[in-house]
Amino acid sequence: MSAHPHSKVQPLRIADARNLVRHVFVRDLVLTCSIGVHVHEERAPQRVRVNLDLAVREERLEDDLAHVVCYEKLVAGVRGLAGQGHVKLVETLAERIAELCLDDKRVEVVRVRIEKLDVFADAASVGVEIERFQGGK
Repeated sequence: MSAHPHSKVQPLRIADARNLVRHVFVRDLVLTCSIGVHVHEERAPQRVRVNLDLAVREERLEDDLAHVVCYEKLVAGVRGLAGQGHVKLVETLAERIAELCLDDKRVEVVRVRIEKLDVFADAASVGVEIERFQGGK
C-alpha cells in the first residue's frame, strides 16, 4: 500500500508525563537550499522539507519563554543552516540540524527528517531520518 502523495508526517508520540518529557516539534518546514552531489544540484537550489521531533526535559511550567525550548529559535537556526552554502549530502544537513537542537541541554533526544522534494517525478520525496541523543548516548 502506497502513501498518498500529499500525506504529512505525523508527530511522534514521545511526550511522557511519568518521565517529565515534553514533545516539541516542527512540522513540514519547506526551505530552498543548495544541496546535492551532482553538478546541476550545485547550480540550482532545490526544495527540502524538514521535520523535527524533540524529547525535552520539562522544567517548571510558567508562562515564560525562558522555561521552554523555543521553536521559533529552532526554525531560525534551521533556516540559517540551510542558507550557509552548498551541502553535498542530506545526511550532513541532518547532522548539523541535530547538533543545533542538542545545543540546548534540555533536549534529550532529537529526530531529524530531511526530504528532497523535487528529485524524482514519480516520488513525493527522498531523504533521510536520524535520531541523536544528548551526550551522544
